[in-house]
Amino acid sequence: MSLLQRLLVFGVVAMAVGLVARVASHDYGDALTKSILFFEGQRSGKLPLTQRMTWRKDSALRDGFEIGVDLVGGYYDAGDNVKFNFPMAFSITMLAWSVLEFGQSMGSDLQHALEAIQWGTDYFLKATSIPGFVFAQVGDPNGDHNCWERPEDMDTPRTPYAVSKKFPGSEVSAEIAAALAASSMVFRSINREYSARLLKRARMVFEFADTYRGSYNDSLGPWVCPFYCDYSGYEDELLWGATWLFRATKAPYYWNYVLDNINNLEKSSSYAEFGWDAKHAGINILVSKLIKSQTPSVINADKFVCSLLPNSPTASVSYTPGGLIIKPGGSNMQRVTALSFLLLVYSRPLSKANRVIYCGDDIVATPARLVQVARSQVDYILGSNPLNMSYMVGYGKKFPEMIHHRGSSLPSISQHPQHIDCGGGGTYFSSDNSNPNLLTGAVVGGPDVKDSYDDSRADFKHSEPTTYINAPLVGLLAYFKSH
Repeated sequence: MSLLQRLLVFGVVAMAVGLVARVASHDYGDALTKSILFFEGQRSGKLPLTQRMTWRKDSALRDGFEIGVDLVGGYYDAGDNVKFNFPMAFSITMLAWSVLEFGQSMGSDLQHALEAIQWGTDYFLKATSIPGFVFAQVGDPNGDHNCWERPEDMDTPRTPYAVSKKFPGSEVSAEIAAALAASSMVFRSINREYSARLLKRARMVFEFADTYRGSYNDSLGPWVCPFYCDYSGYEDELLWGATWLFRATKAPYYWNYVLDNINNLEKSSSYAEFGWDAKHAGINILVSKLIKSQTPSVINADKFVCSLLPNSPTASVSYTPGGLIIKPGGSNMQRVTALSFLLLVYSRPLSKANRVIYCGDDIVATPARLVQVARSQVDYILGSNPLNMSYMVGYGKKFPEMIHHRGSSLPSISQHPQHIDCGGGGTYFSSDNSNPNLLTGAVVGGPDVKDSYDDSRADFKHSEPTTYINAPLVGLLAYFKSH
């Protein structure tokens, strides 16, 4: 072997060792466990004996009782105590999709992921139990946001808000249908009766969403906006729900629905958008997995990939100097996890078909490149960044300690059993002390465009965790745990 050959081999080995060292520096299994545990900290209702995040206690046990409906359960979306069903349903859909794609890699965490999904689906069965009505929210967001209270102490109005035939809300209804349909697939081999119940309800709720079309912005605007306004229209949720129902049922009706309506989506310039509001990129990737030919959905799925790659001529995102995806508007980390999840999912059919994507003359996106970009984002979250800090609470040696979260920042019921009223939490909010309760697994909104992070409760855009940040991350961590 020549000297040059030896140097080349050494270089390859050295790079491989460096890559292994970099990958091994993160314990994806530990992060996976914690990312699922986070959902226990967001639970509303009567907590089970198996509750592992023990500083949280029962809360909102009379939700819906004032109108004679049981709406106890579900999740608080973020650092507040309101149950916003639109983003909650998206979180459950993404948890279910995470299990469907990567559940085989979750090991002992799979059971906890199933429990997290069922905590949501049990609630959605309640929220859709009255024909002709879908409950979209519980809690007055303006009253709630004006208080800094533990969920266990809430004394703000727990008003239920519903959409109906006369006052429709197709986006929230169709997203709940998607969550129920996706979850029915998760439980099919575990609990066939429960799975069938979820699927039957998903069909019913989707029919309601499609028959009585309209946005809940118009029906419930003063209460859902500006918190979770639907800015992208409800047509994407209808397609999203129909696609999941086709996957769950294989019924031609839903496939024909997708084919008949997807052209409206293809005309949109939102092919690169995905999150609790816009479902466009997720729909294209779901549909592209069901079609072998080069259809508009496949073309737009490819365009989505090119929109994320650094140096791509059609990039619609920017990157921080440390390598984190930045997309304008709201909490950034929700986009990082959701978009990275789609890259990882789409890499699989590309790999199976031995196909690459061309993003201009010199940019070639191989399946391995998609996985690499997704991994770089996960690694950044876990600590491979200029600050050498994890953005997941409880993971690593350095992580956010003053997150924007009421329950985490106030003393627990065990430590302070006396009631803390609306104004009483203000001193804890403004305190310079670390939060007394560790919301393990919570991923915050993340750093700014220059990789800086101010650990401040007041800076909610960067310091607040949400269920829809964590839900796609569960799938990503499951994959990287075993790859």
